[in-house]
Amino acid sequence: MKLLSVPIIDIDPYLRGGYPDKMAVARAVDRACRDIGFLIIEGHGVSPSLIARTTNVSRAFFDLPTDEKKRFARPAVDILRGYIGVNEESLARSRDRYANSSDLNESFMIGPVDLPPREYAFAPAAGNHFAPNIWPDRPTDMRAVWTEYYRAMGSLAQTLMRIFALALGLNETFFDSKIDRHISRLRVRNYPAQDKPPAPDMIRAGAHSDYGSLTILATEDRPGGLQVRNAEGDWVDVPIVTDCFIINIGDLLAHWTNDSWVSTLHRVVNPPADAGAEARRQSLVFFHNPNYDAEIVCIPSVAGERPKYQPTTSGDYLRSLFVATQNV
Repeated sequence: MKLLSVPIIDIDPYLRGGYPDKMAVARAVDRACRDIGFLIIEGHGVSPSLIARTTNVSRAFFDLPTDEKKRFARPAVDILRGYIGVNEESLARSRDRYANSSDLNESFMIGPVDLPPREYAFAPAAGNHFAPNIWPDRPTDMRAVWTEYYRAMGSLAQTLMRIFALALGLNETFFDSKIDRHISRLRVRNYPAQDKPPAPDMIRAGAHSDYGSLTILATEDRPGGLQVRNAEGDWVDVPIVTDCFIINIGDLLAHWTNDSWVSTLHRVVNPPADAGAEARRQSLVFFHNPNYDAEIVCIPSVAGERPKYQPTTSGDYLRSLFVATQNV
């Protein structure tokens, strides 16, 4: 039977164990990625204090006056850096270009904090994937904390991609050369408490799949949270487990595996009408994206004889969806 809810998987045996332990973790991950595309990981080795510091400094930024936050706004729809306000984005539009909805959250985002050689980062094919980050004046420690967190997430993502490779029957380092100059984004979303009923069809984040290789999420157990659509078509809540990360695979990994692994629809729903201030919610989201020139082509040993997808590159695929979701 398929998994219909999101499983919890301890990856510490992979980090500390030998080959049998690694393969046991890989098998559990493989089942989760085939059945529901989501898993919750414990034993990941990331310091809880780093997660807490990133959460706290981000909340301090979102507590600033709106006019001050807008001083650090995203400079263009194809440059995903800086602040995006409430109602300025529609994730549902990545699935339906005619979707008439906006997401009830605000966010701030950065890209790579350690640039590769200039001839790679600023080649014509690179587009704006290595655009400079935008940093607010306050909180004064936001840049340092976010930089530390970004690096930690990049390291964890590499570990997960190695587990994924084993789970797919590939060499453990199969993906290494495809992610060593990754164009990942750290994006913190703030979901304000709702002091009045939202407009019809407006929710905190519309139904969508993520675009890249994988997503690492740390969030809060507050009313109005993350839901995943399982194999039976039901929306199920994703549990929030202390000191654990929620992981899901994105479109590019689904393309690599010819949909053997599923890039699952998910959404963030509105809180109950009487939830009050307790419904404010914040999520730390690390969208791991392969190198912009990484070719995304169905892996023959996984795809079989009939690939569903035409080859593309990580950069081209991501760029098309980044622009599609913006309210302009």
